Amino acid sequence: MRQSALFAAAGLAALSLSACMPAGSSDPWAGFGPNPPLPKPQSALIPTVGTPKVVGWPQGAAPIAPKGFTVTRYAEGLDHPRWLYVLPNGDVLVAESASEVSAADKSNQGIKGFFQKLIMKNVGAAKPSPNKIFLLRDADGDGVAESRMLFAQGLTRPFGMTLVGHTLYVANDNGVVSFPYTDGQTSESGTGQKVFDLPGGPINHHWTKNVVASRDGTKLYATVGSNSNVGDNGLENETGRAAIWEYDIATAHPRIFASGIRNPNGIDFEPTTGAMWTVSNERDEIGNDLPPDFLTSVKDGAFYGWPWSYWGHNVDVRAKPANPDMVAKAIAPDFGLGAHTASLGLVFYTGAAFPASYRGGAFVGQHGSWNRKPLAGYRVVFIPFANGQPQNAPQAFLTGFLDKHEKIQGRPVGVVVDKTG
Repeated sequence: MRQSALFAAAGLAALSLSACMPAGSSDPWAGFGPNPPLPKPQSALIPTVGTPKVVGWPQGAAPIAPKGFTVTRYAEGLDHPRWLYVLPNGDVLVAESASEVSAADKSNQGIKGFFQKLIMKNVGAAKPSPNKIFLLRDADGDGVAESRMLFAQGLTRPFGMTLVGHTLYVANDNGVVSFPYTDGQTSESGTGQKVFDLPGGPINHHWTKNVVASRDGTKLYATVGSNSNVGDNGLENETGRAAIWEYDIATAHPRIFASGIRNPNGIDFEPTTGAMWTVSNERDEIGNDLPPDFLTSVKDGAFYGWPWSYWGHNVDVRAKPANPDMVAKAIAPDFGLGAHTASLGLVFYTGAAFPASYRGGAFVGQHGSWNRKPLAGYRVVFIPFANGQPQNAPQAFLTGFLDKHEKIQGRPVGVVVDKTG
């Protein structure tokens, strides 16, 4: 009996090895550009696991920037900081929030779920969420915040923040709330007044919600990620998700602005055209190089494919039931950002402190892959723009988030430009 069990274990091990996903490209720019090559979909019994150990930043260490730039540690000792917002007086708000595994999420079950939970634990993502916003103040302008003040607490996994006049809007994991704000204010009382609801629990697979204001301050735009990888939790649980919502402040009317975007996070407005752009994380488990995360302009009423297709009309056969009519409507994104890079933060550079070549381009925070070999992301990339369109000359602006042993020192999320540019 013992010998049979050993043979069975050896057979299982052999099956596991043969069932793994082939490694992806080692080219750090694979999957980038306006028309990136799309390999054929692949599948494997055992999910790819590629997240290294977290070691944090040693004393004195910092990300690596291009020649001529200096990187300083603006603040430290924060508890899972995720998103940033710069107030008009230069104060910086930072939202602290973390993932909390939902028992209702079917993707957290079985072999796949086992690995996902293990990964989240290893990278410190599965933990009670701090649910706080801190205010950081660099009064002397030396690039280091000498003051850190608790600005708001008791929120529900806060993420995006935006100011319109004297009202500060904060996106919780289930909707947007507001606080009164005056210039220089250092704290808020209470948990905010509800403005409008967004799809939330009990599953809330992609829980991060961003909120930004239109350039004229009349509307809010909020991001809502999908409730699964590719409809795994049932399409009935995807109502209102994988979308960007618009909220008219004057009429208090919310509506879906654009849909079929699996997990949009960063939103900003291209400075020459005023067009809305977003970055989004694409689906998993069809290959180490497929499909690319992306940066795209967002058109009113447009559909971008999820869950039935990716990068335009490329059908994902896992999405059931099939929907050829929606596939036919799908718009391909503008610019690929590499597969599984977890592109989250987005900001257009409108300052004047950097060289002219950076002006008008987009900085993207890539949180880094957890399910790709070799690893991808773990950097801030810069995409030049010309005439309102991205140019196929991506640059690695901040690197070094992985140490020489490919262990995690940090994972970029929010990216902002400060008051000085």
